[in-house]
Amino acid sequence: MRTLIRGVRVFDGERAVPAADVVIDGDRIGTAAGAVDAVIDGTGKTLLPGLIDAHTHAFEGDLAEALTFGVTTELDMNNLPPVLAAQRRQAAERDDVADIRSSSMIATAPNGHPTQIMTPDLLKALGTDRTLDTVADPGEARAFVEARLAEGVDYLKIAIDDGGSSGTRLPALSPELAAVLVEAGHAAGLRVIAHTVTAREALIALDAGADGLAHLYSDVDEEQAEETAARIAAYDAFVISTITYIEAVTGDPNGRELLRDPRIAARMSDRSKATFGREWADIPMHSQGVMNASHAAAALRRAGVPVLAGTDCTPFGPVHGAGLHHELLLLTEAGWTPEQALAAATGTTARLFGLTDRGRIAPGLRADLLLVNGDPTADITATRAIEEVWRGGVRHRWAA
Repeated sequence: MRTLIRGVRVFDGERAVPAADVVIDGDRIGTAAGAVDAVIDGTGKTLLPGLIDAHTHAFEGDLAEALTFGVTTELDMNNLPPVLAAQRRQAAERDDVADIRSSSMIATAPNGHPTQIMTPDLLKALGTDRTLDTVADPGEARAFVEARLAEGVDYLKIAIDDGGSSGTRLPALSPELAAVLVEAGHAAGLRVIAHTVTAREALIALDAGADGLAHLYSDVDEEQAEETAARIAAYDAFVISTITYIEAVTGDPNGRELLRDPRIAARMSDRSKATFGREWADIPMHSQGVMNASHAAAALRRAGVPVLAGTDCTPFGPVHGAGLHHELLLLTEAGWTPEQALAAATGTTARLFGLTDRGRIAPGLRADLLLVNGDPTADITATRAIEEVWRGGVRHRWAA
């Protein structure tokens, strides 16, 4: 099956092209030469690579909801092996769910973040009684990495978070243990992403050799943001944004704008809508986290540090799929151009995570595509005016 999208504006993962013809040939993006079986008029529309959420936690139903909103790949950043195995099977066997990559479990100190939120009640709600493995010494650190390799992880995640930004106290990995984990991960060919929420913790992780940070730091104000960004720019590392998550855990009501947007609300499940009333507890985060993270996003951009669009979505909020559209809006509100935000959710993330078959629109790559009404390179919220979604060339059939 060859489908021609004719005369469509294209954001190719890096830049905008005013008008082009794009062919979907089976599960790949094809060339314009040759006969086609179907034609879609692209006038007034924009074709994007399928969106990639660079920080998620996927459980039952989440990958399906993500795809409904044009998120064709999720990068899972902490999950329990039985749950992850089920999500991977779905992604491999079905074309109506987003694809997934994962770190499996996060490496953390005994009783460290996020063990304080993974209560028996939460685990029951997730359908498992499996708890996190923790790391107390170098031997356990190396064993932890071996166990994750046996699960077939795509990258490693570690936690350096003492809870201090919110006035709590949690055990945290020492710099020495973090370095052992990074060394073991790198020896196995894995990227290492660090959960940190403060600038101090971010620098500890980067000193240990981490390749990326799972969150923007939330404790640095506008005056300090430039200096911190300059320090981070000295490392060959990236940062995942997750302003949406910071907004949720600090009780900022701004995320509810998704419920007021009919383009989003019509597609959102009742389960996701219910998460907007959740009260968060036991999550370390600075009270001015949203404002500080926004300043950090702007300063890092100016300093040349790659920032990837991610939400830290879970079944309990922030929401899968729709949350990434909100994250794109938040990045533009932090001073980014729409094209910069779109690249952070497509080509930049694909490049930095080694996803060489997606994240861009070019012949031979996977036909993971999002067709929207309007021009999101001028108005970022046009990503919400979804016309069509393809995952591996298969058109997603969404029923209103």
